[in-house]
Amino acid sequence: MSFHDQASRARSAARALAIASTAQKNDALQAMADALMAATEDILAANAVDIDAGERAGMAVSLIDRLRLTEERIGAMAEGLRDLAALPDPVGEVVRGWIAPNGVQYTQVRVPLGVIGMIYEARPNVTADAAGICLKSGNAVLLKGSSSAHASNTAVAQALRTGLAGSAVPDDAVQLLPAPREVTAELMQARGLVDVLIPRGGAGLIEAVVTGSVVPVIETGTGNCHLYVDAAADQQMALQIMINAKVQRPSVCNSLETLLVHSAIAEEFVPKALAALAEHGVTVHGDPAIAAHGEQVVPATEDDFTGEALSLDLSAAVVPDLDAALAHIDRYSTGHSETVVTDSLAVAQRFSAEVDAAAVLVNASSRFVDGGEFGFGAEIGISTQKLHARGPMGLPEMTTTKYLISGQGQLRG
Repeated sequence: MSFHDQASRARSAARALAIASTAQKNDALQAMADALMAATEDILAANAVDIDAGERAGMAVSLIDRLRLTEERIGAMAEGLRDLAALPDPVGEVVRGWIAPNGVQYTQVRVPLGVIGMIYEARPNVTADAAGICLKSGNAVLLKGSSSAHASNTAVAQALRTGLAGSAVPDDAVQLLPAPREVTAELMQARGLVDVLIPRGGAGLIEAVVTGSVVPVIETGTGNCHLYVDAAADQQMALQIMINAKVQRPSVCNSLETLLVHSAIAEEFVPKALAALAEHGVTVHGDPAIAAHGEQVVPATEDDFTGEALSLDLSAAVVPDLDAALAHIDRYSTGHSETVVTDSLAVAQRFSAEVDAAAVLVNASSRFVDGGEFGFGAEIGISTQKLHARGPMGLPEMTTTKYLISGQGQLRG
């Protein structure tokens, strides 16, 4: 089937989904979850093929971790679909309404976007998450995964479509596109067939889609996430947050990449931080003030502070005050998630007000910036842009609005 044929079938499915009842969509989500669990053995076998190919090709450890599926991760994908079924349906929600003096009634309601193109790298879990979120919000989805995960994505998508086959929702609401790069180019040029694109992956992929697409794009971003430990911080809390944010799953976009420490507590805090990080196998790339506290510290380069390591590597620097911390974050942040640990209300308020990011955390790990943790059931990505959607994107972010205007023959004078 050609790309045009798949996109046309998605448009037809989107029209049917737009008028599907909440019960029909929820039943479809439950059927998809059941089918996913029933296909666990097939999905794991397909994933093993991708993992083997990735390892033989020298794929980075962080990407292998994102690519790998386990029974637990497949179970979590199915549970995410069930969670979505339990959430309120955003379609038809009244955003606002009023009656004009002439009696004309205006109502703004949520409606689906239509056909969503999802472009993503080495993350087969996104296949299920995106399909579920798009379906519950009344959208059809065209899934364009990377060739490195094509066997896994194919197995997951087939299971989802098997679930849909017995439901009131057309199975063309969820379609996996072929792996070749040429299909990505077609998708980016499909204005009129596809309503919005969402890229999810590394900086190169996102930049290519944002700059090369004629279809509107909701930009998800990389996560160069900072933790600033203030002079007034509870240091034990700071250590625990630092380790959780860096170590729990270093390959994801909400993991910690840069540690900033107020100079007033550096002599006391930095040695404790280095010891805790070393215990968990983290390599610290530090400025001279950090390096002075440990021979194991690797001298930091500009590149260390610029992007995502997505590994057990952490850049670190000592800053003289809050202003310097804010300036550092403003220079290097990708606008994803930024954290302060402090017992000072004034510092917390300034940090929250002045940091420009999709999520700002006070005394909490950046690992909480996640659709599931937000109670969204799952997420289709974390938007770092400022238009329409920002932060973890759940069901409401996959809708737009229309105005319904009702009168009794009124004419404009």
